[in-house]
Amino acid sequence: MKSILVAVILFLLPVFVHAADMAASPEAKPDAAHAEKAEKELPLYAPPIGHIGPLVISNSMVVSWIVALGLIIFARCATKNLKEVPEGAQNFWEWLVESLYSFLEGIIGNQLVKKTFWFFATIFIFILACNYFGLIPGIGTFGYYQGGEFHSVLRGANADLNMTFAMSSIFFVLWVIWALQANGPGGFLLHLFGPKGDTTGALKALMIVVFFMVGFLEIISIAFRPISLSLRLFGNVYAGEMMLDSMSHIVPALSWLIPIPFYFMELIVGIVQAMVFMLLTAVFTLLICEHNEGPESAHH
Repeated sequence: MKSILVAVILFLLPVFVHAADMAASPEAKPDAAHAEKAEKELPLYAPPIGHIGPLVISNSMVVSWIVALGLIIFARCATKNLKEVPEGAQNFWEWLVESLYSFLEGIIGNQLVKKTFWFFATIFIFILACNYFGLIPGIGTFGYYQGGEFHSVLRGANADLNMTFAMSSIFFVLWVIWALQANGPGGFLLHLFGPKGDTTGALKALMIVVFFMVGFLEIISIAFRPISLSLRLFGNVYAGEMMLDSMSHIVPALSWLIPIPFYFMELIVGIVQAMVFMLLTAVFTLLICEHNEGPESAHH
């Protein structure tokens, strides 16, 4: 149920983020000068392809919906008729979930993984599926011509900064909830501003001042985490798509051959970026809860 809830959130949050972005920046729509350039390279923004009332629909949002729906359907089909000896889709799904659980348990501990696994596993699978969906040959060729200009209706979901920022924002909200659950409001503030180590006298007073100032730096660092997480994922995925697009246009007659080595490299990048996003969010969570839920708890 929690995984389905996250998938539903991933359905909806990019919509509001992208709608707000388009409403705040109406000038972001390409003019005639940019249209010619867009024909030669992948646009930095996700072009709008339609509207549902006042809501602007982008091509990356369509891909995120397709991937989320596909994952939900696959998970339901794989677990519909559970067998004691798994086979087929059930076998693959159980292997994937158990492998991720064991991997995360060794990093953040037994107690913490029980509380947070539903999010980390879902975000890893979702990001990986989006990355690989964007690498399916011919995805960018689905579209239509309007006014002599081609409009693609499918674009890698994580090549849109709105999508990656939406996922980072979801994590940030959950991180705050988990931090307050583990520490309480007072313990949370003490974790940020409280002095560390055993000191006495004047040195203790100095350490209180120092760690109070360090706490403000920590707050700034925490506030920038969603931005850094979203930019890291977006930058790598967008750069990969740009590279594949550029390689396919170097020699038009060999557009089917030249990108192949880079295509396999992007397959590796796709899983690496999904793993990096999951690990960073897991470690950020561990750092705020490590006083009572470290990896050593996995052995008790």
